[in-house]
Amino acid sequence: MSATLRVREVAFFERDVRLRLPFRFGVVTLTEASQVFARARIALEDGREAWGAAAEMLAPKWFDKNPALSNADNAEQLRASLRCARDLYVEGRLAHTAFRLFAESYHFQLGECARQGLNPLVASYGPALLDRAVLDALCRLHGVSFYDALRANLPGMAPAELLPEFAGFDFDGFLASLRPADVLHARHTVGLLDPITAADQPAGSRLDDGLPETLEEVVAAYGHTYFKLKVAGDVAADVARLERIAAVLDRRAEPYVVTLDGNEQYASVDGALDLWRALERTPTLRRLTDAVLFIEQPIARAAALLEDVGALGAARPVVIDESDADLEAFVEARARGYRGVSSKACKGLYKSLINAGRCALWNRETGRATFFMSAEDLTTQPGLAVQQDLALVSLLGLGHVERNGHHYVRGLAAQPAAEQRAFLAAHPDLYMDDRGLVRVRIVEGRLSIASLRCAGFAAGAEPAWTGMHQIR
Repeated sequence: MSATLRVREVAFFERDVRLRLPFRFGVVTLTEASQVFARARIALEDGREAWGAAAEMLAPKWFDKNPALSNADNAEQLRASLRCARDLYVEGRLAHTAFRLFAESYHFQLGECARQGLNPLVASYGPALLDRAVLDALCRLHGVSFYDALRANLPGMAPAELLPEFAGFDFDGFLASLRPADVLHARHTVGLLDPITAADQPAGSRLDDGLPETLEEVVAAYGHTYFKLKVAGDVAADVARLERIAAVLDRRAEPYVVTLDGNEQYASVDGALDLWRALERTPTLRRLTDAVLFIEQPIARAAALLEDVGALGAARPVVIDESDADLEAFVEARARGYRGVSSKACKGLYKSLINAGRCALWNRETGRATFFMSAEDLTTQPGLAVQQDLALVSLLGLGHVERNGHHYVRGLAAQPAAEQRAFLAAHPDLYMDDRGLVRVRIVEGRLSIASLRCAGFAAGAEPAWTGMHQIR
């Protein structure tokens, strides 16, 4: 089942986001940013029309880490990608399926963005939002959920049209086989500036805003058993910090799970190997080291796909994240010894589904579950952004997802009261009223998301459009 459509209109809006705690990852310490919202009006061949929406952070120093660019420069790069995608999607010469709209615009988007000096990861940002907004509208017109739409291939996904490797692969059958879950583990991020215990907080620095601040408090409040630990590219400093983290996590009798995120901070595979060997030599890190599932993008993207990571991968699987710049990246990474690739809604839902199909195809060829996807975050905010990302992760069958937007930002407090109440009413399993603060509900480290099975792309409420700044 697929449907053809035209995109009649696209509008972009922004809302400022101020973090309650500074978030240091890689080369940036984030204290504020903007969240962009995309709206797309589509028309079906029978004349029916509907609006759809999506949202994502304009995150600095992740898509392009050039130190010569300011955070404002990075945001403007992403706006340029949005404008380019808008121009391509509303040309309207032909009716397309939702997927073919993406597929036929893909090379034009990369080419025009390259002409403007924008790398492929930046270029993918615009279509990533528009594809979600278009799909949201399409689901609403058919009265189906995101899950049902993808399992029936309403978007008309046919990757073989772009990627010959899928010739002969039953992509319809692959989509139909997906079984989304209603509960996911939230993998808590420990940023490079995050206090581990109260002793790490200078006098007078506590917020005391009703939410946990230290790792110790986070574990007590939310009951997490999955964690994502940032490392900074300095072996001695990374080991010392991980020892302090382990001292908190090891207090719990129940097992815990860890992933390590390098955010490109190591210059080569040798540096990342030095870190791993140091972890193995450190007695106080034995339990934490044993708990590591995979290592995410430890090597700077300039070298990440030039070196073979097989030696590191023999210890723990290695995942590409920032290096997942275009549709060919995971194929290149596989040839260099990588076994995993991240799903991030900001890189594109079709890319995630294509890479999930690759994992299924390659694992079938090898006869074992060698290749896999992980689910990672970009300070995704409660509301549209977090719900669409959670739905995608659930559809992909990933049991845990990095979640950090709820920790570094104070729930939905910055959103209009009516919007907060609307999302709480539509998704009472995902949100809670905590003494007047509407925030994400995490119980025993898990997120309940059954309410995302609503008509549309995982959202039973809308943002307050009139209170935002429109991007022209």
